[in-house]
Amino acid sequence: HGCQMNEHDSEKITWLLEKMGYSFVNEIDEADFIILNTCSVRHSAEDKVYGQLGNLKNLKSKKKNIKIAVCGCMMQRDESRNYVIEKFPNVDTMDIEENALSIDDKLGANRLYNFKSYVNIMYGCNNFCSYCIVPYTRGRETSRRPGEIIREIEDLAKHGTKEVTLLGQNVNSYGKTLDEKFSFANLLEEINDIKGIERIRFMTSHPKDISDELIYSFKNLDKLCNFLHLPVQAGSSRVLKMMNRKYTREDYLRKIDKVKSLNPNIALSTDIMVGFPGESEEDFLDTLDLVKKVEYDTAFTFIYSVRENTPAANRTDQVPDKVKHDRFERLLDVLYPIQERKNKAFIGKDVDVLVEDISKKNESKVSGRTDEFKLVNFKGDKNDVGNIVKVRIKDANSFSLVGEIES
Repeated sequence: HGCQMNEHDSEKITWLLEKMGYSFVNEIDEADFIILNTCSVRHSAEDKVYGQLGNLKNLKSKKKNIKIAVCGCMMQRDESRNYVIEKFPNVDTMDIEENALSIDDKLGANRLYNFKSYVNIMYGCNNFCSYCIVPYTRGRETSRRPGEIIREIEDLAKHGTKEVTLLGQNVNSYGKTLDEKFSFANLLEEINDIKGIERIRFMTSHPKDISDELIYSFKNLDKLCNFLHLPVQAGSSRVLKMMNRKYTREDYLRKIDKVKSLNPNIALSTDIMVGFPGESEEDFLDTLDLVKKVEYDTAFTFIYSVRENTPAANRTDQVPDKVKHDRFERLLDVLYPIQERKNKAFIGKDVDVLVEDISKKNESKVSGRTDEFKLVNFKGDKNDVGNIVKVRIKDANSFSLVGEIES
């Protein structure tokens, strides 16, 4: 469950298990050991885990030798851990070592794909947004040494990785905890020179820390993908201040304008939260207005949910659920037509697509991502997976493109 960092941690966990003699099974009721790697950024993520643990009670009663373990961010929180202990006696293991906030990067990883890979460049977060529990579950910010990162990516490239995604809670602040002066833009330059790597992505950026040096990287580095995920969270300066985001609406728009001035065709993505405590109708309208001004290619949208022990949870001006859901639907009504229009602009164009998967419903269909992170579905076969192919776009909707391979 959760973010790309959890996905990568899971790759390391499976590597460890295989070293211990375990192998994968296709059906959960065939398993001897079941691990849930959890997320607690939003309440809904925790609810999914509780639902899974409830379903596993029956399996445990039928097959008593099964071992069930729970790890990840939920287990760093006393409330979640105590709830699991009380409600789910079928869980065997969730021992948490002190300061066990990440998995050693010196360990190997059982990569889900050999042609694209996640690489952690830093851990933790120092921002303490008032709604977020990440600094409490992932710890304080710390950067990996650049040499370690470069060596890891060089090794991945030798084994077939074409696309690398750099991970961190706030990659823009990479380097601040290093002894040497070395910025995130410096790291991108080094990775851009690695033979075999064809695409570089990163997640996630914080608007307050995006530098001119990084913005110019999108113009100067040929392997850096034409895609920027820059979470705004809200379009109202008043709400942003209450969120402790440390930038204003105007700051954000200035940085977006600078990005677009250097690269008019860059694809932009964001995170938007509705219903933060104290959010007024006027504040929400500011968010809608910002969305129209920026014209995002895609957006991850969320309804605010209370996270215990965060400053926002203690506010007495919580927005009623009915109002939150109404605003959420209105936000989508603005976002989806923009996304569809942006996607339809690709019709008739030839794009390079890194083929990632075969369709589960139709083995003659495959899907992959463009440089702009657009999802493209088209006719192909398993031999295309892992390759970058030229595709002509024939149709599009709000969420994906449809194409055919150019002969």
